[in-house]
Amino acid sequence: MKLLLATMVFFLAGFDATTAHAGRDYDHYLLGNAGDVVRSTTNGTVLMGGGTDVDAAFEWMIGKSGGGDFVVIRSTGTDAYNPYIYGLGTLDSVETLVLKTRRAASDPFVLSTIRNAEAVFIAGGDQGDYIRLWKGTPIEDALQDVIAKRAPIGGTSAGLAVLGEFIFSASRGTVYSDEALANPYNRYMTLDRDFLAVPFLESLITDSHFDTSDRMGRLITFLARLVQDGWTEESFGIGVDEATAILVDQNGIGTLAGSGSAYFLRTPSPPQVCQRNKPLTFLDVSVCRLSGSSTFDLANWQGSGGTSYSITAERGRLTSTQPGGEIY
Repeated sequence: MKLLLATMVFFLAGFDATTAHAGRDYDHYLLGNAGDVVRSTTNGTVLMGGGTDVDAAFEWMIGKSGGGDFVVIRSTGTDAYNPYIYGLGTLDSVETLVLKTRRAASDPFVLSTIRNAEAVFIAGGDQGDYIRLWKGTPIEDALQDVIAKRAPIGGTSAGLAVLGEFIFSASRGTVYSDEALANPYNRYMTLDRDFLAVPFLESLITDSHFDTSDRMGRLITFLARLVQDGWTEESFGIGVDEATAILVDQNGIGTLAGSGSAYFLRTPSPPQVCQRNKPLTFLDVSVCRLSGSSTFDLANWQGSGGTSYSITAERGRLTSTQPGGEIY
């Protein structure tokens, strides 16, 4: 009874509190006010490349959230984001939902928590789990409602992978650039589509850990497959380095935060050779590398201050128009 009274006094005094609920289908962690607030929001999207989180990206989302309720969703992991995000700005609360089963994606509490959020961030993990557990469930609608009410959304690593119209689903595990280029239809090249509809991410596929994991070759192969398979006539790709984020505002202008670069790719035409058990040939894919203070207009697919060049895949090997044929 004393503990209950102390807890009531704690909340009435306006202090921040941490609560946790562990269940079979999901875990819920709360830091801050347990009640729902409604704040004015501004839409925007954070595309984060994994590795070290970028403080400035979360501060940007907090500003666009109006200081409301910030919700993190994931399929495994802990509430480590709660104190980290809460300490970066003024928020009513930060909540983490660890959604462990497909049934959790229909839970009324889970759905209302997401819908009531003023900002949502999809953590890293395994995008194969996210597609398996969330695609085709009410969570799709709940996330789309957040986007529709013009609240910011973001993701890192696997969370980044599911934000574009097209997705590398990793349903059979990851794929490496050399494997993709050698055989664009190898068993690990699993693509999906239409999980979310995020402004300015139409006809687009994303990739993370870009330079560190040497993912240029696989991203170019994803683009080739999207066109070859008839999913789109022209495909676009964004690769983001670790410890780096692109902050896409309500007008589609992307600015860079963090210590690395981001790469914006566009296909010029259908691939010359994109067949099962044959190495990829795809000529003159355009690239704009963003670094420093350069920006990119996603609405018009045009960079300002970045470095522009083209990459060619010929019989599974990449070269570029940069000095020395460098691809990054």
